[in-house]
Amino acid sequence: MIIRRRTKPLVLQKYDATVPRLRPNFPQLQEVQREQAVRTKGFEGEKAVDYHIDFLAAEATILHDVCLTVMGKSFQIDTLVNTPHAIFPVESKNYSGAITFDTVLRQMIRDDGRKETGFNYPVTQADLQKFKLQMWLQERNFPDIPIYPFIAISDPATIIKVKGDDQELAKTVAHGAHIPGMILAKNREYAEKHAKIDDRKIGNAILRECREFDIDIIKKHNIKASDLMPGVACLVCGVVGMKRIHGNWECGRCFNRSKTAHHKTIEDYLLVVKPWITNTDCMQFLNIKSRSAATRILQSSGLIYEKKYKRWVKG
Repeated sequence: MIIRRRTKPLVLQKYDATVPRLRPNFPQLQEVQREQAVRTKGFEGEKAVDYHIDFLAAEATILHDVCLTVMGKSFQIDTLVNTPHAIFPVESKNYSGAITFDTVLRQMIRDDGRKETGFNYPVTQADLQKFKLQMWLQERNFPDIPIYPFIAISDPATIIKVKGDDQELAKTVAHGAHIPGMILAKNREYAEKHAKIDDRKIGNAILRECREFDIDIIKKHNIKASDLMPGVACLVCGVVGMKRIHGNWECGRCFNRSKTAHHKTIEDYLLVVKPWITNTDCMQFLNIKSRSAATRILQSSGLIYEKKYKRWVKG
């Protein structure tokens, strides 16, 4: 059973809301765009691997996009497959071109046809996540549960090379389509050696404490309010700066008209800038001059008014 499905990560939502509003002269624009592209590609890769993993739903308890806290620090695991005999963390990697796993120097190198780039060794990352998960389980008085991590390469066109012990690496690294079969094979081994565990109980315990991973991207990239272009974003072409004409928003580029385009812009503000919005904030961010119009817009946006603080928040 799949008890936690993957949704678009909160951090990626923030980048998608922020990038279109950054002014062209923002010093770190390319850096922010690169980060958005990396996270988008990672999300697409995770979804591609999910397609294969989800076929194990009848055999296991599956949780996608897991974020837990141990010793006051958070850690993430792309997918957990809990069976009656073991827990199988799966990390998804989405790389183009050819990747080489150096088992001696414990480094991964990607060759995209233009240059070689070094990355942290995914096996080391998976081992660290295994250790943290073991600590998390021990803190909650779960017995010694076998944990065996896998690394799924999401793009079937990616060429996997090994420098060193290829037989050992092949036990944990493969293209996404092969991972379910590898999990089932390893699970059969554990079934012969270990007592059964309550995979649903463990899964529900993890689900209860799962939280959404978050980063303050405004602080991370030193984005100031003046770096963000105000205005309502067109829902068709994405341009920022729709004009409000007789109760409608009209796009100057594609001439799309909408009565509710401001909803998405207000959501973006609450997501990126701060978790509340005042009438003055609304006027400035939507680029409107009428306070009464701002009040009507906020009243129709499904927000709750906090009279004490004179601000609007999500319900």
